[in-house]
Amino acid sequence: MIAVAFIRHAPTAWNAEHRLQGRTDIPLSESGRALAATWRLPEALAGYEAWSSPLTRTRETASLLGLSPKVDDRLIETSWGEWEGHTLAALRERPGFLEVEKRGLDLAAPGGESVRQVQMRLLDWLSTLTKPTVAITHNGVLRAVYALATGWTMQDKPPERMANASAHLYAWDGKHLALDRLNLPLDS
Repeated sequence: MIAVAFIRHAPTAWNAEHRLQGRTDIPLSESGRALAATWRLPEALAGYEAWSSPLTRTRETASLLGLSPKVDDRLIETSWGEWEGHTLAALRERPGFLEVEKRGLDLAAPGGESVRQVQMRLLDWLSTLTKPTVAITHNGVLRAVYALATGWTMQDKPPERMANASAHLYAWDGKHLALDRLNLPLDS
Protein backbone atom coordinates (compact mmCIF):
# COMPACT_ATOMS: atom_id res chain seq x y z
CA MET A 1 0.00 0.00 0.00
CA ILE A 2 1.19 3.48 -0.88
CA ALA A 3 0.01 6.44 1.17
CA VAL A 4 -1.23 9.32 -1.00
CA ALA A 5 -2.27 12.70 0.40
CA PHE A 6 -4.17 15.35 -1.54
CA ILE A 7 -4.16 19.05 -0.63
CA ARG A 8 -6.23 21.77 -2.26
CA HIS A 9 -4.45 24.96 -3.23
CA ALA A 10 -4.85 28.12 -1.12
CA PRO A 11 -7.55 30.66 -2.09
CA THR A 12 -7.66 32.80 -5.22
CA ALA A 13 -9.73 35.88 -6.05
CA TRP A 14 -12.08 33.65 -8.05
CA ASN A 15 -12.56 31.40 -5.01
CA ALA A 16 -13.65 34.47 -3.04
CA GLU A 17 -16.11 35.31 -5.84
CA HIS A 18 -17.34 31.67 -6.00
CA ARG A 19 -16.36 31.39 -9.69
CA LEU A 20 -15.60 28.07 -11.36
CA GLN A 21 -11.89 28.25 -12.18
CA GLY A 22 -11.26 24.99 -13.94
CA ARG A 23 -8.24 25.26 -16.20
CA THR A 24 -8.19 29.08 -16.10
CA ASP A 25 -4.77 29.82 -14.59
CA ILE A 26 -5.69 32.11 -11.69
CA PRO A 27 -2.88 32.82 -9.18
CA LEU A 28 -3.35 32.87 -5.43
CA SER A 29 -4.81 36.06 -4.02
CA GLU A 30 -2.76 38.11 -1.57
CA SER A 31 -4.86 36.74 1.27
CA GLY A 32 -4.41 33.22 -0.15
CA ARG A 33 -0.63 33.64 -0.16
CA ALA A 34 -0.71 34.97 3.39
CA LEU A 35 -2.85 32.02 4.51
CA ALA A 36 -0.68 29.40 2.80
CA ALA A 37 2.42 30.98 4.39
CA THR A 38 0.99 29.86 7.77
CA TRP A 39 0.48 26.25 6.64
CA ARG A 40 2.77 23.36 7.49
CA LEU A 41 2.60 19.77 6.30
CA PRO A 42 1.38 17.41 9.01
CA GLU A 43 4.21 15.33 10.50
CA ALA A 44 2.50 12.23 9.11
CA LEU A 45 3.44 13.46 5.60
CA ALA A 46 7.09 14.23 6.31
CA GLY A 47 9.34 12.86 3.58
CA TYR A 48 6.53 12.26 1.10
CA GLU A 49 7.35 12.82 -2.56
CA ALA A 50 5.63 16.02 -3.72
CA TRP A 51 3.58 16.44 -6.91
CA SER A 52 1.53 19.33 -8.23
CA SER A 53 -0.91 20.34 -10.91
CA PRO A 54 0.74 22.61 -13.49
CA LEU A 55 -1.51 25.58 -12.65
CA THR A 56 0.02 28.58 -10.89
CA ARG A 57 -2.23 28.37 -7.82
CA THR A 58 -1.06 24.86 -6.96
CA ARG A 59 2.61 25.51 -7.64
CA GLU A 60 2.47 28.66 -5.48
CA THR A 61 0.82 26.71 -2.67
CA ALA A 62 3.45 23.97 -2.90
CA SER A 63 6.23 26.54 -2.74
CA LEU A 64 4.68 28.21 0.31
CA LEU A 65 4.54 24.77 1.94
CA GLY A 66 8.29 24.46 1.31
CA LEU A 67 7.85 21.82 -1.38
CA SER A 68 9.54 21.47 -4.77
CA PRO A 69 6.99 19.27 -6.51
CA LYS A 70 7.13 17.32 -9.71
CA VAL A 71 4.44 18.72 -12.02
CA ASP A 72 1.95 16.45 -13.75
CA ASP A 73 -0.88 17.47 -16.07
CA ARG A 74 -3.03 14.61 -14.76
CA LEU A 75 -3.41 16.53 -11.48
CA ILE A 76 -4.92 19.59 -13.19
CA GLU A 77 -8.38 20.83 -12.24
CA THR A 78 -11.51 19.53 -13.95
CA SER A 79 -12.13 21.36 -17.19
CA TRP A 80 -15.33 23.33 -16.76
CA GLY A 81 -15.38 24.33 -20.43
CA GLU A 82 -17.94 27.03 -21.15
CA TRP A 83 -18.79 27.33 -17.44
CA GLU A 84 -15.36 28.60 -16.37
CA GLY A 85 -15.57 32.06 -14.86
CA HIS A 86 -19.26 31.68 -14.00
CA THR A 87 -20.66 31.24 -10.51
CA LEU A 88 -22.61 28.12 -9.64
CA ALA A 89 -25.44 30.38 -8.43
CA ALA A 90 -25.68 32.00 -11.88
CA LEU A 91 -25.54 28.63 -13.64
CA ARG A 92 -28.35 27.31 -11.42
CA GLU A 93 -30.59 30.11 -12.72
CA ARG A 94 -30.33 28.70 -16.26
CA PRO A 95 -33.28 26.60 -17.43
CA GLY A 96 -32.56 22.89 -17.06
CA PHE A 97 -29.30 23.30 -15.14
CA LEU A 98 -30.63 21.63 -11.98
CA GLU A 99 -31.31 18.49 -14.05
CA VAL A 100 -27.77 18.65 -15.43
CA GLU A 101 -26.39 18.67 -11.87
CA LYS A 102 -28.11 15.34 -11.17
CA ARG A 103 -25.75 13.59 -13.60
CA GLY A 104 -23.25 13.09 -10.77
CA LEU A 105 -20.10 11.42 -12.07
CA ASP A 106 -21.23 12.08 -15.65
CA LEU A 107 -21.73 15.83 -15.14
CA ALA A 108 -19.71 17.72 -17.74
CA ALA A 109 -19.87 21.31 -18.90
CA PRO A 110 -20.12 21.97 -22.63
CA GLY A 111 -16.53 21.68 -23.84
CA GLY A 112 -15.45 20.33 -20.44
CA GLU A 113 -14.82 16.93 -18.89
CA SER A 114 -16.82 14.66 -16.61
CA VAL A 115 -15.79 13.47 -13.18
CA ARG A 116 -15.35 9.96 -14.64
CA GLN A 117 -12.82 11.39 -17.10
CA VAL A 118 -10.98 13.09 -14.24
CA GLN A 119 -10.96 9.78 -12.34
CA MET A 120 -9.46 7.96 -15.34
CA ARG A 121 -6.52 10.36 -15.57
CA LEU A 122 -6.04 10.18 -11.79
CA LEU A 123 -5.96 6.38 -11.90
CA ASP A 124 -3.34 6.65 -14.62
CA TRP A 125 -1.25 8.97 -12.40
CA LEU A 126 -1.74 6.78 -9.31
CA SER A 127 -0.46 3.75 -11.25
CA THR A 128 2.95 5.47 -11.57
CA LEU A 129 3.49 5.99 -7.83
CA THR A 130 6.14 4.00 -6.03
CA LYS A 131 6.45 5.82 -2.69
CA PRO A 132 4.35 7.87 -0.26
CA THR A 133 3.15 10.96 -2.11
CA VAL A 134 1.52 14.32 -1.48
CA ALA A 135 -0.27 16.07 -4.36
CA ILE A 136 -1.13 19.76 -4.35
CA THR A 137 -4.18 19.99 -6.54
CA HIS A 138 -7.76 21.29 -6.85
CA ASN A 139 -11.21 20.90 -5.33
CA GLY A 140 -12.59 19.09 -8.39
CA VAL A 141 -9.73 16.59 -8.15
CA LEU A 142 -10.26 16.14 -4.40
CA ARG A 143 -13.94 15.41 -5.01
CA ALA A 144 -13.15 12.98 -7.83
CA VAL A 145 -10.63 11.16 -5.61
CA TYR A 146 -13.10 10.97 -2.73
CA ALA A 147 -15.78 9.57 -5.06
CA LEU A 148 -13.31 7.04 -6.44
CA ALA A 149 -12.34 5.82 -2.97
CA THR A 150 -15.78 5.77 -1.36
CA GLY A 151 -18.25 5.03 -4.15
CA TRP A 152 -19.95 8.43 -3.72
CA THR A 153 -21.98 9.04 -6.90
CA MET A 154 -21.87 12.86 -6.59
CA GLN A 155 -25.64 13.01 -7.07
CA ASP A 156 -25.99 14.51 -3.62
CA LYS A 157 -23.74 16.06 -0.98
CA PRO A 158 -20.68 14.06 0.07
CA PRO A 159 -21.18 11.92 3.18
CA GLU A 160 -18.18 13.60 4.81
CA ARG A 161 -16.90 17.18 4.62
CA MET A 162 -13.48 17.78 3.08
CA ALA A 163 -12.15 20.88 4.80
CA ASN A 164 -9.91 23.39 3.09
CA ALA A 165 -6.47 24.00 4.66
CA SER A 166 -6.25 20.24 5.17
CA ALA A 167 -4.58 17.16 3.77
CA HIS A 168 -6.72 14.16 2.85
CA LEU A 169 -5.00 10.79 3.13
CA TYR A 170 -5.69 7.68 1.04
CA ALA A 171 -4.10 4.26 0.54
CA TRP A 172 -3.33 2.99 -2.98
CA ASP A 173 -2.79 -0.75 -3.52
CA GLY A 174 -1.96 -0.50 -7.21
CA LYS A 175 -5.56 -0.98 -8.33
CA HIS A 176 -7.86 0.53 -5.71
CA LEU A 177 -7.88 3.69 -3.67
CA ALA A 178 -9.14 3.56 -0.07
CA LEU A 179 -9.90 6.48 2.23
CA ASP A 180 -7.62 6.60 5.28
CA ARG A 181 -8.24 10.00 6.92
CA LEU A 182 -9.77 13.31 5.91
CA ASN A 183 -9.00 16.77 7.21
CA LEU A 184 -5.47 16.58 8.60
CA PRO A 185 -5.00 20.30 9.41
CA LEU A 186 -2.29 22.35 7.74
CA ASP A 187 -2.45 25.17 10.28
CA SER A 188 0.84 25.71 12.06
